[in-house]
Parts: sequence; C-alpha cells; structure tokens
Amino acid sequence: MRIPDRDGVVWRTSSYTGTSGNCVEVAPATARGTVLVRDTKDREGPVLAVPATAWRAFLADIPR
Repeated sequence: MRIPDRDGVVWRTSSYTGTSGNCVEVAPATARGTVLVRDTKDREGPVLAVPATAWRAFLADIPR
C-alpha cells in the first residue's frame, strides 16, 4: 500500500501488516540518497533517514 503524506512523500507499508499496524513504513531513496523509515502507528513521529547503500545491505541480509 502507498500512503502519501502532507509533504508529498509517498510511504510504502508491507502487505504483511494487516490491520494491526505493527509495522514500519518506508519511503524510497531521496535526492540525498537516503531511505526514510517511520513507525506505522506513529506517522507524525520521528523519521529515520538511512543511507540507501546501508538500506540495500540490510535488505540483502534478511532471509526470504
């Protein structure tokens, strides 16, 4: 699911989230080369900016 916020950032949440909201949302890499991550239950809360290279390394280490 894609969720645009008031700043025009388009957030994506996992299809595994369901109705519980126990998940994070991710916005694709920005012009600054960062991936944004936030808590689904606290969309107005803090946002973590992760270097895109670190995010790709993180995803590569997750078992599928």
